[in-house]
Amino acid sequence: MTDSPPADRPSADVSQGARPYSPGLEGVIAGETSLSFVDGERGRLIYRGYRIGDLVEHGTYPAVANLLWTGDWDAGHHLPTAPVPAEVLTVLRALPSTTKPMDALRTAVSAWGATQDLPWPPTVEQARALTAFVPSALAAFARLRAGQEPVEPDPSLDLVPGFLYQLTGSRPDEGTARALDAYFIVGSEHGFNASTFTARVIISTRSDIASAVAGAIGTMKGPLHGGAPSEVVDQLAEVGSADHAEQWVRDALAKGERLMGFGHRVYRAYDPRAKALRTVAEGMAHKPDWLQLAIEVEDVALRVLAEKHPDRPLKTNVEFYAAPVLMGVGLTPDLFPATFSLARTAGWTAHALEQAANNRLIRPDVNYVGPEERDLPS
Repeated sequence: MTDSPPADRPSADVSQGARPYSPGLEGVIAGETSLSFVDGERGRLIYRGYRIGDLVEHGTYPAVANLLWTGDWDAGHHLPTAPVPAEVLTVLRALPSTTKPMDALRTAVSAWGATQDLPWPPTVEQARALTAFVPSALAAFARLRAGQEPVEPDPSLDLVPGFLYQLTGSRPDEGTARALDAYFIVGSEHGFNASTFTARVIISTRSDIASAVAGAIGTMKGPLHGGAPSEVVDQLAEVGSADHAEQWVRDALAKGERLMGFGHRVYRAYDPRAKALRTVAEGMAHKPDWLQLAIEVEDVALRVLAEKHPDRPLKTNVEFYAAPVLMGVGLTPDLFPATFSLARTAGWTAHALEQAANNRLIRPDVNYVGPEERDLPS
């Protein structure tokens, strides 16, 4: 017979046994969603049952955002950008010109939330209001840091051309707006990625939708999540022209360098988002030089990769076309992650609505791997 520990002191053995653990939660099913299905093996992305390629071809970002929020398809849904409240403009004016766009956007969302009445649970109206606000906030910051005054929204323009108008002060041409709208559609939703999971955790505590999106932006700021497109720009700049593409690709692979924009953690087939963006690019009557170069470099890179690595599915991912689309519409590389965040706001807010509709606090367990229980040294 062995002695039992006193009732007020746990056993010295605090190990929890062989509980399953997956670093980074990879492969762990952490919830259920009806918003999107990411099929990495077959290269499919579906929003509420609809193929991403069809949504890009026949829809607009406001229509897709409304689909994510409500489940209803209305191809004519209109969503203009919204004015920036005076209190938020005061905050943006107070930021130093060296502030990074992601920091400015996160700050603007937090300030916006402080000016709103945002009771829990979140509503579709809250989701629309926040999604319409963020493009205006980013455009205002971009102009302020350049010594220019913000541009008021044009309610006749849909969200994406409205964002470009507020950014530049001029109405964009149809091809430019179409290319960026396609980028917003493919960037709007992608399952339980890191920033979306962050938003759902925050909403699960019964916090408000602005806090959820501010937290998601903080997650998106990390280069492992939202920073890859600018590296594709650097790569295309090094290639310079289609005539140099094959030699550049072969030299890079010979040196063991990674080709940015190829391969994906989830997709083992061609990324359907990249396919949709390329289709839009090919259909433009006047393609920006960046887009034309990307199309030609991609063809060369896929051929050389298949030759060098026939057993490895290194296919094009969305970042490869995101970069030339964003450059082609006149955005500077430091605005890329923040613009990605504008697109993803529809998905973040849709997940906030879905989480709240059947809420349970997200609170996973953790395996303790520290020392056994011990006494303090005397």
